[in-house]
Amino acid sequence: MTFRDIEVRPVTPIIGAEIGGIDLSRPLTNRQTREIHDALMAHQVLFFRDQEVTLDQLKGFGRLFGDLHLHPHAKSPDAHPEILRIHADENSVQIAGDRWHSDVSCDAEPPMGSVLHLHTVPPVGGDTLFASMYAAYDALSDRMKACLEGMTAIHDGGPAYRERDRRVGADESRVYPRAEHPVIRTHPVTGRKAIFVNPVFTVEIVGVPKVESEGLLRLLHEHNAQPHWQCRFRWQKNSVAFWDNRCTQHIAMWDYYPQVRSGHRVTIGGDRPI
Repeated sequence: MTFRDIEVRPVTPIIGAEIGGIDLSRPLTNRQTREIHDALMAHQVLFFRDQEVTLDQLKGFGRLFGDLHLHPHAKSPDAHPEILRIHADENSVQIAGDRWHSDVSCDAEPPMGSVLHLHTVPPVGGDTLFASMYAAYDALSDRMKACLEGMTAIHDGGPAYRERDRRVGADESRVYPRAEHPVIRTHPVTGRKAIFVNPVFTVEIVGVPKVESEGLLRLLHEHNAQPHWQCRFRWQKNSVAFWDNRCTQHIAMWDYYPQVRSGHRVTIGGDRPI
């Protein structure tokens, strides 16, 4: 794939690319937007350095790729309901994203992607790991692929979000999204297949005994977390990551306590998995 208006430097042969030659605080041309989209389809997660952006500019960048998603659990800054604040410091009792997951997969139409900008980072630590669910699917045996084809699973936001509420003494009685999605989903743009279960939101596989559901999910979660299809992003001040939730999972490292790690995220709406 040839790019004219952006620089694309792959991080690994399987997943991830650093993007250069672009300023996200300025309006993008149609070609730049198209090339960023094409790079995302090819590399699944993109990384940008030295991007000083406002909340409105971050929202504007996200809207180039779709309508913005409103998070069902997290609080947003005043006047910016589309913004999710990501913050941890010496007073934090938990952080967002500290287990492998795909963002808000419990929604009936899970997000297409997420864009995270960090303006404050610890001197060391606080990396985010990303894993390719394309590569995880491709590595399955033909027998396992055949077994999983056509299966669906329940994704439920209640258990994870209510546990987070409990830790901070918040209301635990709220109702959160719950949806049924295919275990193996086909990407609507690339046509590639990806594993679509994760340990934060996926609670059961439909139509099989509980012991089989638990065993299959445990196997898939362990399989998905193998390092062979991962990349690791070391944040710097004013870095941005843009990932495709339809074919990746990610996890944030909380190895920097009591240092501060802070920024904002926009999430781009998606469609029903097929």
